[in-house]
Amino acid sequence: MSRRSLTLLKNLANSRTQTRSVTYMPRPGDGAPRAVTLIPGDGIGPLVTNAVEQVMEAMHAPIYFEKYDVQGEMSRVPAEVMESIRKNKVCLKGGLKTPVGGGVSSLNVQLRKELDLFASLVNCFNLPGLPTRHENVDIVVIRENTEGEYAGLEHEVVPGVVESLKYPGITYNEIIVDNCCMQLVAKPEQFDVMVTPNLYGNLVANTAAGIAGGTGVMPGGNVGADHAVFEQGASAGNVGKDSIVRKNKANPVALLLSSAMMLRHLQFPSFADRLETAVKRVISEGKCRTKDLGGQSTTQEVVDAVIAKLE
Repeated sequence: MSRRSLTLLKNLANSRTQTRSVTYMPRPGDGAPRAVTLIPGDGIGPLVTNAVEQVMEAMHAPIYFEKYDVQGEMSRVPAEVMESIRKNKVCLKGGLKTPVGGGVSSLNVQLRKELDLFASLVNCFNLPGLPTRHENVDIVVIRENTEGEYAGLEHEVVPGVVESLKYPGITYNEIIVDNCCMQLVAKPEQFDVMVTPNLYGNLVANTAAGIAGGTGVMPGGNVGADHAVFEQGASAGNVGKDSIVRKNKANPVALLLSSAMMLRHLQFPSFADRLETAVKRVISEGKCRTKDLGGQSTTQEVVDAVIAKLE
């Protein structure tokens, strides 16, 4: 892990030991409205990002979106989009399709590299009312985004030679990835914070998401020293099937919860709490769920239910 990531891990480790009170009403001093770059993306992306827009408007959240049309088939992210993200420091995005073959670079990877979003954060947890095989799952996966190794604190001794050091003051266990996946499936509640290299982190995050309720409900984001891009936590590049788009039945929960992470990142915690609480109430009630969660609701029906639960 790079030296800049040490503070991120320490802060996360500290926050996992604290109980955060839930606040519902916006308070004076929450901050001036913030601009957020919005990339709807491909496939189900426009559906789920529109869901976020509707909920933010209903909450009167102190943000406004600068929306840009970007498709995964583009050779590069347009310069004006990169300029907007660099200016606003924060972006919310739907999935961008990665073309298969032909040596085409993924725009998802391009964003992470150009903005130096060195850490991917995925929170995999049980939602009350959503039945899963395992209970008491609450795992944060921190995945290296821009380099190959994320297991230690690295520094370059001489050009081309990197030394990796351990974290002082942090209790940890090491586990190889095959055993890790087996342990995740067998006893996921034993894990709390998982720090992984790039490739293995993709496997671990998707496995943990599947255990905790599915990729459609797992929030996440990519963070660096100066910028943050929030998106669906696991299988973030998944743009869904055409039939889901035609029937307006994409699950907006993952991106709604990711936008709550974004609000907390922007230091609007009361709005984040209101949004999370509303989403959890809808899931717990069980009347309004998309097909991947065992229901038949449309995206709009889920959005309307969440808005109705806002306090």
